Amino acid sequence: MKRLALYFTAPGQVSVREEKLPALGSGQLLVQSLLSAISPGTELLIYRGEFPAGLPLDENIPSLQGGFSYPLQYGYATVGRVIAAGAGADSAWGGRLVFAFQPHASHFINEPRGLIPVPAELSAEQAVFLPNMETAVSFIMDGRPLIGEHVTVFGQGIVGLLTTALLARHPLGSLVTLDKYPRRRQASLDSGATASFDPQTGELPHRMEAIQPQGADLTYELSGSPAALDQAIQVTGYAGRVVVGSWYGSKRASLDLGGRYHRSRIRLISSQVSSLAPEFSGRWSKERRFSVAWKMLQQLKPARWITHRFPLEEAERAYRLLDTQPGEALQVLFTYTGEATGEAELG
Repeated sequence: MKRLALYFTAPGQVSVREEKLPALGSGQLLVQSLLSAISPGTELLIYRGEFPAGLPLDENIPSLQGGFSYPLQYGYATVGRVIAAGAGADSAWGGRLVFAFQPHASHFINEPRGLIPVPAELSAEQAVFLPNMETAVSFIMDGRPLIGEHVTVFGQGIVGLLTTALLARHPLGSLVTLDKYPRRRQASLDSGATASFDPQTGELPHRMEAIQPQGADLTYELSGSPAALDQAIQVTGYAGRVVVGSWYGSKRASLDLGGRYHRSRIRLISSQVSSLAPEFSGRWSKERRFSVAWKMLQQLKPARWITHRFPLEEAERAYRLLDTQPGEALQVLFTYTGEATGEAELG
């Protein structure tokens, strides 16, 4: 059986290749992809060649082993349907809608433990947001917003919007978001932000002071821009917290730590979804956090932020759009026809 698979081959270059799938092994499942979501923050770093050489792709995801070097497969948000099973596999998996942390491809083989059944209440379009929702839940846990706090969020891409939507459910004093693209700012306001500003406007300090006169108690930097981290520190008040959720890849952050930061007791908190903060490990697990993420997907219904769908064969167009016109897109999906050549091996 053959499939189509996406490869990043060089800076600014991707290719979609037809390749043969191996026969199903004992207990394995064959999944036909329906949708996969582009994660623009990480995937644009790969597309642009801005990843740090030698860093593992993701030590916690079996389908993302190896290091950052071309050519490579990437992607971690695929929803599909189980269409065949190897010998000894539970027949109950047949036809089931599943989520997988899987690179972009029309079909893939996985063990049952690598698949997450999609709750019956969720469509494929909602379920494909699971990794980003888990990330947003992780940011809330690491930031620990308190009642009445003033919160600022830099970056209103998909992860930023999900984080804003979760924060808006808290009884905060104010929730201010910043993004340079009008479409994202409007989506942020629709998600419950008190106000949303362009971080590049010269009037920003005055606008921020009018809403948060003592500075932010809690600030999230989710823009992917190293320069925004310096701004995040500047808008944070005395003894405030800055949660750094962005991954900058090989880009360096130049910070002014010689001014008010030194005397303000501001805390910088690194947040990354691959693990749980040690203080949560006694009562929390990845499975518990997934459960919360599924519930939040049911309540927030983020599929409304899907702006573009491309057949996998048109992947070059999708990445070019995100690279050159980021303000036009919120969530971009790859779609799959479900057609494959050859016979499925049933084991």
